[in-house]
Order: sequence, then structure tokens, then C-alpha cells
Amino acid sequence: MNDVAAAAGVALKTVSRVVNDEPGVNATTAGRVRAAIERLGYRRNDSARILRRGRTASIGLVIEDVADAFYSSLSQAVEDAALRHGYLLFSGSSREDSARERDLVLAFCSRRVDGLIIVPAGSDHAYLTPESEAGLKVVFADRPPGAGFEADTVLCDNVGGARAGTAHLIAHGHRRIAFLGGSPGIFTAAQRLRGYRQALAAAGLPYDEGLVAMGPPDPARTRADLTRLLAAFDPPTALLAGNGRTTVDTLRALASLSGTADAGLALVGFDDFTLADLLGITVVAQDPVRLGRTAADLLLMRLSGDERPVNRIELGTRLIPRGSGERPPLPRLGRTAG
Repeated sequence: MNDVAAAAGVALKTVSRVVNDEPGVNATTAGRVRAAIERLGYRRNDSARILRRGRTASIGLVIEDVADAFYSSLSQAVEDAALRHGYLLFSGSSREDSARERDLVLAFCSRRVDGLIIVPAGSDHAYLTPESEAGLKVVFADRPPGAGFEADTVLCDNVGGARAGTAHLIAHGHRRIAFLGGSPGIFTAAQRLRGYRQALAAAGLPYDEGLVAMGPPDPARTRADLTRLLAAFDPPTALLAGNGRTTVDTLRALASLSGTADAGLALVGFDDFTLADLLGITVVAQDPVRLGRTAADLLLMRLSGDERPVNRIELGTRLIPRGSGERPPLPRLGRTAG
């Protein structure tokens, strides 16, 4: 800045005012300063300026898997909001590993990010307490923090979405409805199982553990689960898939097992996915963009000094009928007794 001031023939303070768009400099002088800046290739040192204010203008984002379409949409929404407000976004994937989540979060903290948005893999967030007490702002997205740690949280209505998807199948005449979900220890998977059970109970249908299979999304596991279900004495006529990856794995497994992507099963998937509209797959759609944007807005609100009580926001889901969830039950042969 000293070189710019000398080249423009003005005081250092005048250069500072022009660089920071402050009032008090006439147009001719400001033009001379800007010309000197352009000629000398001067660039304002934002990092030093922000650090002097005790901030880094950066945000950390921890998600499950950046390769997953749901989380990549969420991440993009957070990044867009951050950039609009002058923040740089750092992100990492926990891969459903609580230790990796903790390592990523603490790595971001060591780099003095101003705030964090976390899609938690673990259920113990006591390790964040010292950081929170030191002024770090934290928002949880898609899943809540572990017991004992309070922070703003944005969720989707997993219970209501799964209940609506199951009720949709029931309304089309199905009484034997299978549920393929994620690992039962994951908040979203457990909530979707709860919604599935609520819809059965509301329709007076019994809950049959033999129609439920839960675990990490895995094509081989999904194929094995479907093989067992389809070979049962009283097989299901419909299926609720608990997440987008499981829906895709289900379609592939059914095509492999029966030569068709439905095998006579009505299907509703939780989460929309690429090509679901062309394939005619009925889904319970979340809005990952809105989820990410809402989480970012909450964090930016906190970073601007808002100290209102902790928020817990639950976003609705939307059932999109496309054909696969509207198939009537077909007669199932199954295995004969004896």
C-alpha cells in the first residue's frame, strides 16, 4: 500500500479508504489511486485484514460422502451461500466413520474456521464443547447432534416421508410391504423405519420383522435380501427402499434376479435420484438444496451475532408418483408349505 500511495501521490490512509470502499475520497483522487493499484498489480491482503478482526472468513463442512448425489447437492448449496457472503468453504467426507468425523472437525478447528456445518456420523459430540465455548458456531444438518450437545439443527421429515410412502403402497392394495433401509444405528434410517411402522399400524397391518432388512448400502447385501424376500412362503408384493442408493441397488438386483427391474413388486424409494423420472420410479423426495441453504443461513445468522435460542427446523418431503408405486398387488406363488 505504501507503493500505491507514493505512486498516486496521496496519504496511506487515502489508499486504505479507496481499497475498502470507504467514503471521504473525491472521485478524481480515487481514480488516481485505482490507476496506481492497476499499474502496480496491488492486491488487498484479505487474510491479514480478517485475522486482525479475529476471523478467517472460512466455514468447514463435514458430510457423509461427497460422491453421493444428495450430499453433493447439499454441499453445493452451502458453498453458494458461503461465497455470497464472502466465506471460503472447506469440506470433507466422514464416510459414516465417527472417528473420521471427529478428526475432520478438529482439523477444521485447528485452521480456525469461523463455523461448521456437520452431517454427523457419530452420536457423541462432547468433543465440540470446548470449541463451542470458545466461540465456534456449529449447525447440524440431516441428523441431530448427540445427546448433551445443543446446536442449531436442520432435518428432513424422515418419519412423515416414510409413512407417506408406505401409506401410498397400502392405498394401492398392498398388505405385504418390505422395507430395505440403512444401518439401524443411523438417525435417518431409524426414523424411516419408524414411519414405515406407523403407516402399517394406522392401516391395522402387523409389523413383520421378516419383511425388514437394514444395513449399509451394498449391492451384494441388497441382492441377498431380495433373494430371501422373494423366496419366502408369503413374499412381499411391494417394497419401500430406505434411501437413494438402496433404490438403485434394488433395481439392479431385481433385473439380475428376474430379468425385469420390478419382478412384479410395487416400489417406492426414499430420495429422488438421477433418471428416476425416466425409469418411472415413485419416490419420497427430500430437498437437499433447501437443506444445505437453510443450514448455511442459520450458520451465517450466528456468525453475524444472532444469539436467539437454538433452532430445530424440520423440512417436509414430497411424494412423487411415477408408476412404480402404483402397481396393484399381483398373485404371488411363493413356496408351498411342507
